[in-house]
Amino acid sequence: MSMKYHEDEPLSDINVVPLVDIILVVLIIFMVTAPMFIKPSINVNLPKAISGDQTQPSKLNISITADQRINLNGTFTDETAVANKAKLEFEKNPEVQAVISADQSVPHGKVVSVLDIVKSAGVKKFAISIEKTK
Repeated sequence: MSMKYHEDEPLSDINVVPLVDIILVVLIIFMVTAPMFIKPSINVNLPKAISGDQTQPSKLNISITADQRINLNGTFTDETAVANKAKLEFEKNPEVQAVISADQSVPHGKVVSVLDIVKSAGVKKFAISIEKTK
C-alpha cells in the first residue's frame, strides 16, 4: 500500500522504524552493562532465627566474615576505620543506626568488640542481621 504525495502537500508521516531500532540498541546496551554495576556480595552465613523484624537502610553496614575480616559498606577495612566512619555518621545524624551482619561461626567476642567500637563512637541504635526461618 503505497501512498502518493503531490508536490504541494507536506510530508506528514513519521517513520518509526529507526526509532524502534535505536530503542532496541539502547536496551541491549543496558542489558549487557547492568551486571557491571551490581556490587559483589559478601558471603556471610547469617545465624537463623524465627523472630526478627525488617531493618531500615543504614549508612553503617558492617559485616564480619567467617575469617573475622570486617567489611564496612562493601569495603574490607579495620576497626579504626569503622570507628572513624561511625563517628562521622553520628555527627551528621545522631539517630543513625548501625546494622551488623556476622557469620554464625564468628566468636561472640568479635561481634561484641565491633559493637563496642560503634557504641564508643556515639551510635546508640544498632541491629543484628539474621536469616529468618519459618
